[in-house]
Amino acid sequence: MATQRQVAGAVVVITGAAGGLGAAYARGFARVGARLVLLDRDLAGAEAGAAAIVAGGGQAWAAACDVSDEGQCRAAVAAVVERHGGIDVLINNAGVSHRSAFAGTAAAVYRRVMDVNFFGALYCTQAALPTLRARHGLIVAISSIAGLAPLYGRSGYSASKHAVHGLFESLRCELRDDGVEVLIVCPGFTATGIGAAALDGDGRPTRHPQSTVGRVADPDDVAAAVVNAVRRRRRLLVLSAAGKASWWLNRLSPALYAWLMTRSLRDELAR
Repeated sequence: MATQRQVAGAVVVITGAAGGLGAAYARGFARVGARLVLLDRDLAGAEAGAAAIVAGGGQAWAAACDVSDEGQCRAAVAAVVERHGGIDVLINNAGVSHRSAFAGTAAAVYRRVMDVNFFGALYCTQAALPTLRARHGLIVAISSIAGLAPLYGRSGYSASKHAVHGLFESLRCELRDDGVEVLIVCPGFTATGIGAAALDGDGRPTRHPQSTVGRVADPDDVAAAVVNAVRRRRRLLVLSAAGKASWWLNRLSPALYAWLMTRSLRDELAR
């Protein structure tokens, strides 16, 4: 049995860490003694999160980073390496969603979703790869149930998360001999601001209310599960009962899953 990954004292970098799940991951890893770096284009929010961790006795600092900008990703990673000597865990969490029908969604919305969800993870991982190799580190890709199954009214979001799976599952194979591990995390519906901040088909905040399936998870509960998965060297973490049921049903009976999922979510685009 593989030994557990040591988290206490590890340098953990989290993108999209100013709020939502990113902030919860920061709190969760701070509780077990990690040294946190909070990256976000909302620098004030990231700094507030870091200050709260420090006030609670943890170690954290923040830096500005728009993950859709490759240059900013490289600069942020270089600053972390200069300050801490390297990175042990990179959590690619930054994300954006949309809620709109394909026929009424501008191509620019698809580009924005891919720029943040897919290319942001790619840019940060490429920038951090030398130090992750040197320290036998871990890449955590925050995906979604939408990365394992289709999701009505979110074709761009689902496409970006499917792309994340393809990238990081393939990268895991390439990095196996280097001692770098990859964990893909698929949360279900969680009480964060990503739903309220979702884009509409024209790129403005969506006017369609969000529907949910199953119990909406608490961000700190999700973070605790991720910390445990990191320690246990998991490769895939699918969260929530509804999420696990969706994953298995889509594998066993895709047509039935698509019918049930569509029936649950299609009305939200009409409101």
